[in-house]
Parts: sequence; C-alpha cells; structure tokens
Amino acid sequence: MRLMRVGPPGAERPVLHADGRHYDLSSLTPDIDGAFLASGGPDRIRAAGHLPELDITGLRVGAPVARPGAVLCVGQNYAAHAAESGAAPPETPIIFYKAPNTVVGPYDDVLVPRGSTSTDWEVELAVVIGRRARYLDSPAQSLAHVAGYMLSNDVSERDFQLRHSGGQWSKGKSCETFQPLGPWLVTPDEIADVQDLGLRSWVNGAPRQASRTSDMVFDVAYLIWHLSQYTVLEPGDVINTGTPEGVALSGRFPYLAPGDVVEVEVDGLGRQRVVMAAA
Repeated sequence: MRLMRVGPPGAERPVLHADGRHYDLSSLTPDIDGAFLASGGPDRIRAAGHLPELDITGLRVGAPVARPGAVLCVGQNYAAHAAESGAAPPETPIIFYKAPNTVVGPYDDVLVPRGSTSTDWEVELAVVIGRRARYLDSPAQSLAHVAGYMLSNDVSERDFQLRHSGGQWSKGKSCETFQPLGPWLVTPDEIADVQDLGLRSWVNGAPRQASRTSDMVFDVAYLIWHLSQYTVLEPGDVINTGTPEGVALSGRFPYLAPGDVVEVEVDGLGRQRVVMAAA
C-alpha cells in the first residue's frame, strides 16, 4: 500500500496510490498521521471497498506523514560514509534530532540558509513508527512496530553542523525545508527485504550516491530496538537510518547552491526532485 498527502501545505488530503490511480481517503481519515497509523488505519483502507478516485494532476504532493512528533536520525551508519567523513564506523548508533518543522514534500523547494557555504544532500531510507515502542526486549520485536517506509533526503549544512555546532549536530540539520520526505509511505508488505534496497542520488543530473541498505552498520531492526532503550517512539515518528558515501562533505563534489537540482531515490519508495533556492 502506498499512502500520500496532496494539496497546499497545512491542507493536504490523504490519498491511496494504487495501480497508477489515486483514491481519496478523506472518508476514512482527515490525515495520514500518528493517530491514523496507531488505530489500524491501513487495515481500514484494505477493508473499505469502493473509494472515490481523485485526479491529482497539478496538485502539490506533500510529505506522506503529517508533521511527526519527532524526526530521529542516525549518523555515519554506512561504513564508507563514515570513512569519507574522516571517522571510523561507530561502535554504537550516533543519534541526533531534526526539528519536525523541517519536513516538506518531495518536490518542494529546499532553501539554502543565509550564510551557508556547505549545504549537502543525503539520500536515506526513512522508517515510520506505527506502534508505540518502549523498552523493546530485542530487535526481533522491532519490525512489528513499523507502519512503513519512506524516501528521505537528510539535507545538512556542514559548516553549521561541524564548526558552529557547540558539540551537537542539530544546527546543521534543522534549517527550514531540510527534510523532504516521500512521495509515498509504503507499508511493509510491499518491501520484500528492507535490508536490500538500492539508494541513489544525483545533483544536476550527475550521479553522486549509489549503495544498498545491506551496507548499514546497524540494521533497521537494531536501530528501533536501540532507540527504544533511550526514548519512547510514538506512532508517526520518523527515523532517518543514515546515508551512504557520495556527499559533498567527502571533498569530491561541490556543495549545493541556489538553482541546483537534487534528485534522490530508494528502490520501491519513489523518487524526489527538489530545486535549491535562497532562503
């Protein structure tokens, strides 16, 4: 099942994308959010029968999940990316947060912050929590708490992140529009193996990243279990699971500037295309 939200920011409509068509879910839920996911919303869609078809031509596509309570991120979770960052693979997951108000749609403009010299791209697999996860006993329990998966671009300002950080990364992660998500929330039944998905990115049509989720240092199940030992994961929360090598931080590519076009994709989760603009 592929779930979407379409319409102006703050007034998106919930939509089912199936077999190349789009269906209005407004009769079942006002939005795709934590409450909908926690209350068995996807099962209600499966049992709904006829749904009105919707023409989304010309409509903005928003993030697939309404403003999450938390956006948790995992740093240096691909060994090659850790190496290009000048670090060894971490022995325990590196966790940081992005402000939930960074979330935008998959085709919205992304703003280069005032004073930025080092805005970077990061294609990632994002996990959406569907059931409250608190002190899970083992990683074997983790995937039962997943509502679905999304494509994410964990946009970063490296100078803010590393040189103006004061020891934390969030200054370089929480600039406005720095969290494009979507186009879809894809339920787990459509993903045969979440640890064997291809990730790719391009800047102005030139390839940048190409890897697979099999190269994660810590897999999805471990990350959810690990996080549940330190914080309570609520329905609708988003976890960015890390990015592979091929970012501008490596020194091999220039950083982003207004007018640049960034495209990212993950197998089965769709493709994003954003244009960088000045804040």
